Amino acid sequence: MSPRRRRLVAGLAVVAVLAAVAALAAGLARPSGPGPLAPGETPVLVVPGYNGTPASVGTLAARLRAAGRRVVVVDLPDRGTGDLRASATALAAAVDHTGAARVDLVGYSAGGVVVRLWLADPARALRARRVVLLGAPNHGTDLAGAAAALDAGLCASSCQLAPGSALLAELNRDDETPPGPAFFSIWTALDQTVIPPATAALDGAANIRVQDVCPSARLGHGDLVTSPLTLGLVVEALDGTLPDPPGPDDCATLRATGAAAG
Repeated sequence: MSPRRRRLVAGLAVVAVLAAVAALAAGLARPSGPGPLAPGETPVLVVPGYNGTPASVGTLAARLRAAGRRVVVVDLPDRGTGDLRASATALAAAVDHTGAARVDLVGYSAGGVVVRLWLADPARALRARRVVLLGAPNHGTDLAGAAAALDAGLCASSCQLAPGSALLAELNRDDETPPGPAFFSIWTALDQTVIPPATAALDGAANIRVQDVCPSARLGHGDLVTSPLTLGLVVEALDGTLPDPPGPDDCATLRATGAAAG
């Protein structure tokens, strides 16, 4: 092969590699699932909590995928341990990358506050269809307050979750559930991270304490993203099929829905 032909072949190989890398990058920015979004399809963005990783909400994401949903697990900067506004910016980029006109959102723990920060923009709120918060410290948690009292310079985003923090005061000043999506806040009375647990309740949301649905539920904070009961609540809330309000008569059905493999 002549030197000129070898240079041409090498150049074409480089172009092919670059094209493959670009295609891979584009694919990573899109919701998981076969092929492009169908017209009108609504992906689900799942936002982990403080110091969370995609694996920390893996059971929840897998259950939603088994239900046929396109799922994007948002990888927050510094695992959500920095400024929560920066995490909201990362969520905004993830939403835009889906290319979808409407999205559903699920926020776990501090990730729920990140979702609410993104929704604080009225145009963004109108883009959301359904919002499910799991154990979100919407009005602060005493654990974060203790960290702030110990050393405000060391606690980063956890201090933003202290009761009465400037960030939460601004977020809760007006409408806690801005117009656009349907809101669901799911929490457990046995939460030892979000203290008091009822801080998760939001004005204008369907506020669901899991013990009001299944009185025997012994769920802690971490169980909210793994328990069949809460997975069933999330699946039906996003599908628009959740009873209003769900009660003990729905306990077994919701647990079965959450445990289903699809």
